[in-house]
Amino acid sequence: MERELLTRLGSWRSLSSGRFFMAQSKGRREIESPLELAQRLSLPFLDDPYLLTRALTHTSYLNENTDVLDDNERLEFLGDAVLDFIVGAWLFESRPEMREGELTRARSALVRTEQLAAFARQIDLGRAMRLGRGEQRTGGYNRPALLCGTFEALIGAIYMKAGFEAVNEFFTPLLNAIDDHILDGGTLNDFKSRLQEWTQSQRMGVPHYVTVSETGPDHAKIFEIEAHIDGKAYGRGSGQSKSVATQLAAKNTLEMLGLL
Repeated sequence: MERELLTRLGSWRSLSSGRFFMAQSKGRREIESPLELAQRLSLPFLDDPYLLTRALTHTSYLNENTDVLDDNERLEFLGDAVLDFIVGAWLFESRPEMREGELTRARSALVRTEQLAAFARQIDLGRAMRLGRGEQRTGGYNRPALLCGTFEALIGAIYMKAGFEAVNEFFTPLLNAIDDHILDGGTLNDFKSRLQEWTQSQRMGVPHYVTVSETGPDHAKIFEIEAHIDGKAYGRGSGQSKSVATQLAAKNTLEMLGLL
């Protein structure tokens, strides 16, 4: 029997099978409903899927569906902050041998775009993402920047729904399965952490990164980021995610300072 669930995000239908389909350029891709995702991953949204639905909704879907009121960008912002804390606490407890600089590099390794996208793939998050037609056609459900953003939004939604303990219960098993080599900052080319370590050693504070521009359509957006140290502008970087652009801005700054 078809069941309609109304949320503040708009209306969406869960068919008897719990699934629906989105057209693709080659065939059709099966989409997992928010309730199905909640059931599969034992997420705390079975009584009210609003936050989960919002976490799965990319801005490209919002732009094409007038009945949808919110995308996942604010939850992505919140999830980013929650992940920084959760990962930092996990490293502090599980890696007592690491010094402060090593902890900083390891945390950066675990919250970088590519690693968060890897976590998203582990839980098969892509098939539950709500994307606009352009993103669907170009395989957005497998693009690292989109997977990363949706994973952050999911973390933000879990936190809003059930707090830090629920986030820990969901995320810690993924962290415990991490290979040690991922935590080896020396293999990461984490220019952002290296720059921060240098500026702090020089008593110049923490670098700030400013978004100079965002160009292109949603499915192929390019971000330009500029590094600022002690109120002065330094290197810039461009990329298809803010994380990549920030790393390149930090790298260019290190080169300007003669540190690379």
